Amino acid sequence: MRLVRLLLAAAVTFSTGAALAQGTGLSFSGLNAVRGLPVEIRADQLDVDNTTGETVLTGNAVLGQGDMRIAAPVIRIFYAPQDDNRIERLEASGGVTLVTAEEAAEAATATYEVIAGTVAMRGSVLLTQGPNVLSGDRLDVNIRTGQGRMQGNVRTIIQTNP
Repeated sequence: MRLVRLLLAAAVTFSTGAALAQGTGLSFSGLNAVRGLPVEIRADQLDVDNTTGETVLTGNAVLGQGDMRIAAPVIRIFYAPQDDNRIERLEASGGVTLVTAEEAAEAATATYEVIAGTVAMRGSVLLTQGPNVLSGDRLDVNIRTGQGRMQGNVRTIIQTNP
């Protein structure tokens, strides 16, 4: 049940200002389309520590809902100390992939601060939407405001119509 809440909370819209300024909207609109669908969880191992409020999926960890998938070697879920049903933070590491029906993002690590409404992807970040690609070292997105910033070695490829 906790993981269901996690994925429902993760169904948000991302956008990056740099990409929008150049004619590309990396909105991850596919995340909104999966709300209310069943959640599939796969991993080689699941560890739950009720004293710390942490759940750890290790080894080929995948959280899926509809067409959306989050995959990483390690996914850690932290619950709020005062409410063990409320997810405070999600951390994925070891090479993270987030895929929807139309978009994809990859990075070395990703952290979703649920209460703050922020997502941080670090290490060789690569975002794709159709034929358009945006890459850099670091991506920070504020889900509530819809603002994002890509930093460090930023490169963009935008396909135009002839």
